[in-house]
Amino acid sequence: MSTSTQLVSSERLQAADKILFITHLALGDYTYLQNCFKAFAQAFPQLEIHVWVDELRRTSRAADWVHLKKYALYDWLAACPFVHKVYNQTYSPQGYRQSIADAQQEHYPLVVSLATLRPHRYASLAREICPQGFVVGMKARAGMLAIHKHWSYSKLDAALDMVASQRPGMHISEVYADWFYRLFGLEINAERRFPFVEIPLHWQQQAASQLEQWGFAQGGQGAAKIVFVNAFAKNNKRCWSLDHVADLIVELRQHPAWQEACFIVNSMPEEMARVEAFFAARSLDRVKLFSAVDNFFQLPAILQQCDLIISVETAVMHLANAVQVPVVALMRQKNPEWVPVDAQHSTVITAEKRSDWVKDIPAQRVAETVVKAVNGGAA
Repeated sequence: MSTSTQLVSSERLQAADKILFITHLALGDYTYLQNCFKAFAQAFPQLEIHVWVDELRRTSRAADWVHLKKYALYDWLAACPFVHKVYNQTYSPQGYRQSIADAQQEHYPLVVSLATLRPHRYASLAREICPQGFVVGMKARAGMLAIHKHWSYSKLDAALDMVASQRPGMHISEVYADWFYRLFGLEINAERRFPFVEIPLHWQQQAASQLEQWGFAQGGQGAAKIVFVNAFAKNNKRCWSLDHVADLIVELRQHPAWQEACFIVNSMPEEMARVEAFFAARSLDRVKLFSAVDNFFQLPAILQQCDLIISVETAVMHLANAVQVPVVALMRQKNPEWVPVDAQHSTVITAEKRSDWVKDIPAQRVAETVVKAVNGGAA
């Protein structure tokens, strides 16, 4: 941890009644950042936490709003007892401007931008929302000629150097914890950084009922293993192909321990029709398709029912740690700070070359790793 003086003084925190955090959160981010918000709420119970979720896919195309406004993260945030207000309408230009107007009416005494992509723009946004209050934001190092960036950063009352908060070997959970130490003087140890998800009983019951409908018997001696496979990520570089998924299922079933295994293949809602057509043509038995179309908690609830999770580098592999199910994570060589934090129950398969995408990891290699892990007692 840094030993620098906190950017937001204790006196300023004690005098405030609410704080706005500006973010461009993904589910994976929130899996770890949630711990920081929780620790903050415990340290400053008089402060209401408001969260601005800036949608990087913001578009004027109304056809795209159907999926953007149902972003699963909004369900998770809405259920968090320590988050009092969420700005979740920023996916359209109109919603974005209205959200700014609504936020201005709150007259926030404190606004903190945690945005790491184009941080200078978020420095300007923070000041637009909060013309009179205390504004802190991320600051990336910019060249002398980047006058517009320097002008934006000058609007901040205090800035958090992004480079100084990420040293080699740090896990992303440590990076986030370091932000909150530098900002507020909060100490968040490793135990408090471990991901968690509190799944409402309704969704747990629904998941168990779904497995029963599929004929997937859970637990008990002689029950077939239930494997959750996720090949989808927002970034194409982090996706696996459906061909790889099908080949993996075939490969695993060549081994005695996996011959009767049941597979749940995840899909993003907008991809479900394509995934259904693909697997209908393959005619693989004991394979069911899944998508959390109604609520975020459908996902962790079904993950919790599984014996093994195989996922590309996206939120699913982090949620696997949160629900304490063994995971095999498929990752590129870039961004090693995002490996699953629970090393004891996680196996990471990394693409061979730094330039490789996740899709370059062959199904046979994944199958061999899974079989070896099970035989070795890790999964």
